[in-house]
Amino acid sequence: MKILYGVQGTGNGHLSRARVMAKALKAQDIDVDFFFSGRDANHYFDMQCFGQYRAQAGLTFATHEGSVSLSKTAWQNSLLALVKDVRNLDLTGYDLVLNDFEPVSAWAAKSQGVPSIGVSHQAALQYDVPKVGNRWFDQVLLNYFAPVDHALGCHWHHFGFPILPPFVEVNAKVAYNSHEILVYLPFESPSAICQLLSSFEAYQFYVFHAGAKPLNCPRNIHWSGFSRDGFKVKLSQCGGVIASAGFELASEALTLGKKLLVKPLHGQFEQLSNVAALQLLGAGDCMMSLEPQVVKRWLKSPRPEPIAYPQVGDALVTWLKQGQWHTGSDLCQTLWQQVDLPESWRKKSP
Repeated sequence: MKILYGVQGTGNGHLSRARVMAKALKAQDIDVDFFFSGRDANHYFDMQCFGQYRAQAGLTFATHEGSVSLSKTAWQNSLLALVKDVRNLDLTGYDLVLNDFEPVSAWAAKSQGVPSIGVSHQAALQYDVPKVGNRWFDQVLLNYFAPVDHALGCHWHHFGFPILPPFVEVNAKVAYNSHEILVYLPFESPSAICQLLSSFEAYQFYVFHAGAKPLNCPRNIHWSGFSRDGFKVKLSQCGGVIASAGFELASEALTLGKKLLVKPLHGQFEQLSNVAALQLLGAGDCMMSLEPQVVKRWLKSPRPEPIAYPQVGDALVTWLKQGQWHTGSDLCQTLWQQVDLPESWRKKSP
């Protein structure tokens, strides 16, 4: 079996899931080529596990001061360029396109008659899971952004639907330093982050951000660019996580038993829906803007119990090799039977 794996490169969550899958595919000797879009090719990092991957522009969302900017999004994307990329992606020789919400490979598979399977968090939002802020545009986006023959969503809870557990790979050496907090707020300005945290002198904040640390930032706010290895180490050691409401980092925090405070990207349907799910489950706290009072209350909150999710990547690759791709619900059921959900979660439904 030869697979082309198309991955949405906007944000790091899709890449984290792809890394889990890359390891699982290699372990079972699957011939796979990786294709990324949605980010400038020069802005990818720590990509060694993907071998000789390809990257194109694709489509992405532009942000401004913690919100999606529709005007900038329209300006930065070209549908004509997307159509050209789709036509130029030759899938000859591939038996399957595996897709994580990546439009070029999805539409190329559709136009060339190559079977396609989508594995993404977005696919879970096709079901009646907790959702907030969904407009007609968001439903169109879910249906047509990256269409596939078979779609498998993943979420923190199945909510009674055929949804996979999260794809999680975390550092095995776990500690809990209650006064060390990891901060990942990539859509907020460096000055706003320092202002948010400056009054909490008893805590050490480890901020991962592409922007430079402001000159007047307190000494207990430690600043670095994004390093996958450094990020993983600090995540395993910290007492809690303050982050945007992306799916993968929250999944890792839940797995490690780290308390979670999220600030969603406004105008981003997926992140707003993630907040709704976390609140329904009682799995995390939320602030809709950068609010020091919310941070103050959250810092004093207790830690949650860790959740042991199974090795979803390994099970998925085994299932792919069997070729019975209409049996996705059976795969989901088998994996959830291995999860010991918190008692308070077990009867949760939208």
